[in-house]
Amino acid sequence: MKTVFATLLTSLLAAVLFTALPQSVAAKSCPHTPAPGSPARKAILDTLRTDIQPQFNQNVVFVISHFGVCGNWAFLQAEPQRPGGKPIDWSKTDYAQDVEDDMCGGLIHALLFKRAGRWTVREKVICATDVPWVTWPEEFGAPRGVFPTF
Repeated sequence: MKTVFATLLTSLLAAVLFTALPQSVAAKSCPHTPAPGSPARKAILDTLRTDIQPQFNQNVVFVISHFGVCGNWAFLQAEPQRPGGKPIDWSKTDYAQDVEDDMCGGLIHALLFKRAGRWTVREKVICATDVPWVTWPEEFGAPRGVFPTF
């Protein structure tokens, strides 16, 4: 009887541990921030850069304050700047009037989605003076974990 009970208990514990393990591992890796220089980070940032560069009329790099990736979703909040750490010349951008009117927060908020191995910009807001992404989890079905917390 003890052998049957011990075997049953061992099997039950193993089942619980192996069932919980993938969820806990997934929870630790989602969301995550791609490492600087990684292919994932480069692909996401290059997609966003290609999307926004025509509106900036100058080369853009990002100073990232939040970068969350979970599965096929990525969100980032960043300050644009020119290569070498030079500030953006806002007078050359589509946002020159917003900056002149003091209606530009200076940040980019972007939600990206990966389909068929390619990242695409689902939504972006440049120069927000509020928190534009608050409704994006419901609106786009993106996981809340990729967004900053208040």
